[in-house]
Amino acid sequence: MIYSEVNHPIQQKRGSIEVICGSMFSGKTEELIRRLKRAKFAKQQVEIFKPKIDTRFSEDEVVSHDRTAIRSTPVDSSGSILLMSGDVDVVGIDEAQFFDEGLVDVCNELANQGIRVIIAGLDMDFRGVPFGPMPALCAIAEDVFKVHAICVRCGALAYISHRLVESDKRVLLGEMLEYEPICRDCYNKAETRKPVNK
Repeated sequence: MIYSEVNHPIQQKRGSIEVICGSMFSGKTEELIRRLKRAKFAKQQVEIFKPKIDTRFSEDEVVSHDRTAIRSTPVDSSGSILLMSGDVDVVGIDEAQFFDEGLVDVCNELANQGIRVIIAGLDMDFRGVPFGPMPALCAIAEDVFKVHAICVRCGALAYISHRLVESDKRVLLGEMLEYEPICRDCYNKAETRKPVNK
């Protein structure tokens, strides 16, 4: 705690990084919005960013699957977040897996400036491979909160966002028609039943 000349304590801004991760349909964005709305309610200056490519529900809002929404700024690179996070207390970032690896340094820089950074994103892609900057963000975060969907096939905790359409593209925006949350066991069974391309 720092004290002023008249011996009154001055509150120092303490930066931190919080990561909310999990599969699709697990409530990541819903939790992100909940935390950001609480910060706004506490009269904190909040800025929210999402990747420009994510236009599934809205171009300028972060929207959860249950249609809860909060205004956001779409950006095409992590560097833009640093440039647009002027006089703020809290920065929220949704769909972090779609950003470039520079997002790790950006979040560190923001936290070092005393800003609370809250990030939501998929920890793995549809093949079960760690996704984009998410593993490194989990490593540098003070708090990692993993949320789980329910496996649509057996009711266990979901492990992965299983892709239902034929595509090898790593980034394929979609919803329930393109993906389903399933557990590790159901995923392994689904993968062994796939026809082998000759």
